[in-house]
Amino acid sequence: MTSAQNPTDASVIPPKSAIAKKWLIGILVLTFAFVLMPFLLWYMTTFSRPLTDAELGTYFTDATHPRRAQHALSQVADRIMSPNAAIRESARIWYPEVIQSAAEGSAELRVTAAWVMGQDNQSPEFHTALLKQLTDANPMVRRNAALSLVRFADPSGHEVIAGMLAPYSMAAPRSGTLATRLNPGDVINPGTLVAHVAVSGENVEMRSDVPGTIAQWIVPDGAQVQAGQLILVVDPSPEMVWESLRALYLIGQKADAPAVARYARGIEGMPPQIQQQATLTAKEIAGKK
Repeated sequence: MTSAQNPTDASVIPPKSAIAKKWLIGILVLTFAFVLMPFLLWYMTTFSRPLTDAELGTYFTDATHPRRAQHALSQVADRIMSPNAAIRESARIWYPEVIQSAAEGSAELRVTAAWVMGQDNQSPEFHTALLKQLTDANPMVRRNAALSLVRFADPSGHEVIAGMLAPYSMAAPRSGTLATRLNPGDVINPGTLVAHVAVSGENVEMRSDVPGTIAQWIVPDGAQVQAGQLILVVDPSPEMVWESLRALYLIGQKADAPAVARYARGIEGMPPQIQQQATLTAKEIAGKK
């Protein structure tokens, strides 16, 4: 009977060249992974990657991956804004898909579609679709539609745009017990979870509709609330104020002067360019007949 082979026996130790080769392969694989994975992540998520017509068709109809439809919408906008006339013309075949996204897509798609349609202010189809979006259930869709309509020289969204300068009130989604998650002064974005409403053992989420800063809770934590009751006030974000002031420079009315003047005087926490734009907008409104 032969004895078990000693694991330190030179006959089973790989040559140094083999070990070095394995290490080299391993390092190359890891290096490739570190380079490839970020690229694949960018490739799959960025909206800047150009899409072919075949990919656009696939992305617009991919119901399981909503971000693909957003990517497609973004690419249509890029084509519309291209300095190349042929590329701009190639965007037109996708206008029906953009309009369909504006009418039937998710909130994110409707918001994006409203922005895309503002890039071609010569399209009557886009103009009509934007007017319909002014009654959308989502406030961000209404805001984007109103801003895009300004590019059509259409002030139909004036009320929506003027309202962007004012605090936004949120209502309870259901009747139940309020459990707040955030405090006054906290910055929020659309989709931020701000509270729960406990209903028969179920926690119903309350998420922000708009970007901004929590100004105050109208009712305290733990209080009983009724569906539709106003319970939270959100101050507008600098971005929303900026866009509103720029639009009101073009379509502002005398009635907007007090709200604009408030920002022209300067508001703590707002960047300097807000005060500068407000001053310009106030002057333009004052000069209107």
